[in-house]
Amino acid sequence: MRFSPSFLDEIRARVPVSEVVAKKVKLKKQGREWRGLSPFQPEKTPSFFVNDQKGFFHDFSSGKHGDGFNFLMETEGLSFPEAVEKLAAMAGLSMPVATKESHEADEKRASLTEVLEWAAQFFEKQLRGPAGGEARAYLAGREIDAARRAQFRLGYAPAERHALRDHLAAKGVSVEAMIEAGLLVHGEGVAVPYDRFRNRIMFPICDRAGRAIAFGGRAMEQGAQAKYLNSPETGLFHKGSNLYNLHNARKAAHEAGTVIAVEGYVDVIAMTAAGFPQTVAPLGTALSADQCALLWRMAAEPILCFDGDKAGRKAAYRAIDTALPLLGPDRTLRFALLPEGQDPDDLYRSGGAAAVAQAIAAALPLVDALWARETEGHVFDTPERRAALERHLSEVAAMIADEALRRHYGQELSTRLSALFGRAGDSRGRVRGYVPRNGGAGSRRAGDARFGAKSGPLAVSSELAGSSLYRGTKPVVSAREALILLILMNHPAVLASRIEDVAALDFASSEAEALRTVLVRWAQEGPSGPEHLARMIEEAGLKALCDRLGDMPAQSSLWCVRPEAASSDAAEALRQALALHRRARALHKELRKAEAGLAADPRDHNLARLRDIQAQLSALDGTEATVDGFGSMSGRSSRAL
Repeated sequence: MRFSPSFLDEIRARVPVSEVVAKKVKLKKQGREWRGLSPFQPEKTPSFFVNDQKGFFHDFSSGKHGDGFNFLMETEGLSFPEAVEKLAAMAGLSMPVATKESHEADEKRASLTEVLEWAAQFFEKQLRGPAGGEARAYLAGREIDAARRAQFRLGYAPAERHALRDHLAAKGVSVEAMIEAGLLVHGEGVAVPYDRFRNRIMFPICDRAGRAIAFGGRAMEQGAQAKYLNSPETGLFHKGSNLYNLHNARKAAHEAGTVIAVEGYVDVIAMTAAGFPQTVAPLGTALSADQCALLWRMAAEPILCFDGDKAGRKAAYRAIDTALPLLGPDRTLRFALLPEGQDPDDLYRSGGAAAVAQAIAAALPLVDALWARETEGHVFDTPERRAALERHLSEVAAMIADEALRRHYGQELSTRLSALFGRAGDSRGRVRGYVPRNGGAGSRRAGDARFGAKSGPLAVSSELAGSSLYRGTKPVVSAREALILLILMNHPAVLASRIEDVAALDFASSEAEALRTVLVRWAQEGPSGPEHLARMIEEAGLKALCDRLGDMPAQSSLWCVRPEAASSDAAEALRQALALHRRARALHKELRKAEAGLAADPRDHNLARLRDIQAQLSALDGTEATVDGFGSMSGRSSRAL
């Protein structure tokens, strides 16, 4: 039986070679390939490799090579039709029935491919000719030169209503075939079918093999009803199952180990010019499940790099919902956030390849993008709002089909809820079984006459504020956080040298985080005196906090904190304090996970793990006193004197 190329391509797209091979060979991931022992002859050292991006296996010991069909034929002795039938079942596809109609359909698809190729050549010629002058000028203004135009086969559709129709008719193409290819507008009220694309820059959309199957057109006319227009759905083209530039990006993605998805055609071209040829784009629609599958065939962690505006952020957030049910340990997404109002093309033209590379390198994991979507711009100042967030995050985590990954997402979101509500002095949150410390008690009964509360605020001494008794009722700045903040306030040069580290700090106290934000903004605004910082602190309502920090004798008396201390002393003290702070924060996160584990499974090994973390935290407290460079003024180095 004869199988159409499109049917075989669909099987290959749905069933990776590694999935076929893994039923007979134990494979182990090695970089971007899979490795295992040869199924064709005995060996002790693995020499059998599978590459899903390229769609083949290769056995160095026997020299055998091929795709999934070849593997079944070699290992099971199947004929080609039998191998196709078996893989079609794995792909969830029905076998085509050899009928006169199916044969005619195959011939029609082949003829449509030829028609679309002729159309692409016509558009290319028009762009190079006199009619394409304005379009070439526009592309030049977007820094798309002749080489890029040729690489992406860009073209121009003339403004005339029948230019393409007449050109194809001269080659013997029927009007019906042009309509089937999506090149003509027809239907009720249209007496004579006419060209769908007119006065537009044309971007050919190709299948995996590089054959033109559709077009996207960018209007040259100001105020056009549709700035970008894509071909309609046809027998060859389905928007949600294709990606622009897929045929070029596949090899580049394999070599780079990642693939990038942007929103528009020009963005793809700009990313390629910036050194990222592994870039593709959806086709004017939200990212679909089929498009996610195409991305994951090229890389385990595709990066979505959408526009830095409200619409781009919404597109990224919609992609999260599409991807969540499909995620697995080796299938996720990352998100590159662009500056407000910029798309990848803007970023490349304003900042060059370095700016694009920086944005891609800073791409966030999916869980970070999810957390930002659910919390950014929201206020959780009431029990109802906090409960709503907790419930919604539980529902979101439940969308993940992979059991292990779903559990880890639940734990991670629980940890973040705990940190968010804990910093605000609220009860700790739970996601899917998370059990908070101290039974979840954390709310304060303030101003309640039944508990003897006074009408005014309660004054607390600095000694009590730093005690363990008071720390349980109000989020206060810890000794280590106070030390870090005092060094930063009194040593602007040290702050400027570590601004990125400071901006990334995670403080337990919301007040400390607010002061950290002010300090970073002060440093970013450029050189200015302490008077300017004092005004910024006053305007932020943080003067009382700074006064409290100054009243903490154990910290404020340290030599490294004082303004007159050498910058090198302050820098070394800050380095050590930051290292201890990060270690403490990591241990606290581990402690919350251990508490949750013990609550879910109260066995000895979970209790031992909890006690071990508590012991590490206890050992960490007061470590500053034993580290070189810390101590009172009398303990400073002679060099500093």
